[in-house]
This record gives sequence, structure tokens and C-alpha cells, in this order.
Amino acid sequence: MATIVDKAAAVDLLRHEYRALADLGADLTPEQWDTPTCLPGWTVRDVLSHVIGAESGLLGDPAPSVDVSHLTHMRNPIAEANEVWVEALRGTSGPDMVGRLAAVTGRRLALLDAMTQEEFDAPSWTPAGRDETYGRFMRIRHYDCYLHEQDMRLALGLPARETPEDLASALDEVATGLGYIVGRRAALPKGSRVRIDLTGPVPRTYLVQVDERAALVDALDGEPTVGIELPAIRYLRLTGGRHDTGVDPEDGVRLTGDRELGGRLVANLSFTI
Repeated sequence: MATIVDKAAAVDLLRHEYRALADLGADLTPEQWDTPTCLPGWTVRDVLSHVIGAESGLLGDPAPSVDVSHLTHMRNPIAEANEVWVEALRGTSGPDMVGRLAAVTGRRLALLDAMTQEEFDAPSWTPAGRDETYGRFMRIRHYDCYLHEQDMRLALGLPARETPEDLASALDEVATGLGYIVGRRAALPKGSRVRIDLTGPVPRTYLVQVDERAALVDALDGEPTVGIELPAIRYLRLTGGRHDTGVDPEDGVRLTGDRELGGRLVANLSFTI
């Protein structure tokens, strides 16, 4: 079933996220722009370049013509497409980066504000598949931008921005992949029952049962085989494939039940490409 997303709420989340990224960039020194992040080959500047490139692409702006054949950290065609914008903007100053972000997101917001709820509900290609809505695509865009904001903040030694509205929307997006995470990525055996408890500003509990396939359920048919408890922002980073330098994946995670299976789940929470 296609995902229906409230248009006004989704656009406001994007509006506030764009502003948060601009405010973060406005205070950075030249040295901070060149700070490496947990993303292979990317500095703080490169992360914001990716956001600018993604939003430019949605506007139909042509991709820059640059050579990325010398780069070795790309793993798939999507990464190669992302890298074109990153490579093109690597020599851009901090103030110019913030200006470019403001210009492209201003254009994007003008288009989004003019859309109706019906247009948001219309079928659209999304990174999650073709049988979805444009609204789902925009929820994914918010998730991506919010996660990248945290990449920048944590690289700079700043605390994560854990606003309930941002967390709730991002968690809704990750929840769509929990069956895949448990059944395919972690490959928990048939009969496994999983309970995931998230703490922090948006406490949540997810129950996943592995029958013929792994799926979210309203109730387990017995006691959990595996239980994990961790802060929501930590969960988002692990499910987003973020492995921060010097941080063991199990740090801050409480395991209950089968510890071997629990460790396997924590090590394989990533579902992003």
C-alpha cells in the first residue's frame, strides 16, 4: 500500500531542516568545513554538497561535468552520481556553500508550497521503489537531510539535534525497513521474535517476528528471542550505516535474550545504500 504523508507537515519539516543546515554552516570556520566525517571520503563541506546536489537534481538542474574516475570510495552508480556534485563543489568557500544551499532550497520550497495534498499523494518514483507517493519521497528527503545534519554535527564535536518532530518522521521511515533489517541483513532464523525499545525524546517500541518472512507485528506470539534497547538517535545512525570513529556499535545498547543473535542484529542494522 502506498504511503500517504501529510503535505503541510512534511514541507515544514523540510523547511526547518534546510534552515538548520544553513544555520550550522553559517558558523563554521574554514578549517571546520574541511573536517572529515564518518562517511568515506567526505568532509563537512562534502556532506552539504551532497544535499545541494540532491535538491538541485530534483529541480532538474544539470549535473556538473566533472571527472570522478580518480575516486575509489564509490560502491554503486548512485554513489557515483552523488560524487559528481561533491567533486564539483570541493573548492567552494563556506559562505558560498551556505548561499548555494539557500538558493536551491528556496526554489525547492517554492515548488513544494505550491503543491496540493492530492499532488503529494500521486504516484512517484522514490528511492524505496516506484509504487509509492511523492509524499513518501519527501519524507525520505527529510530523513536523508536530517541524518546528514547529524553527520556534520558529530564530526564537529557538536551534540545531535534531537527534536521530536524530526526524530518521529525519521523513525517512521526506518520502520518501513525493519522486516528487511531483521530477516535479510541480520538473517535471524525463522521463529525469532524481536523487540526494539528506543529511548529519548521519542520513545518507541517495535516488534518484529520472523515467520515465512520477517515483518512488523502488533504483538509477538511469545517472549522476545532478542531484545535491544538504545537511544533513538543512536538507532538512526546505526540503521543509516553510520559507524562513528571510536564508537563500538554495541556502545549504549542493552541486549536481552539471545546475545549472539542480538549482537548480530546490532551489527547489521544498516538498511541504506
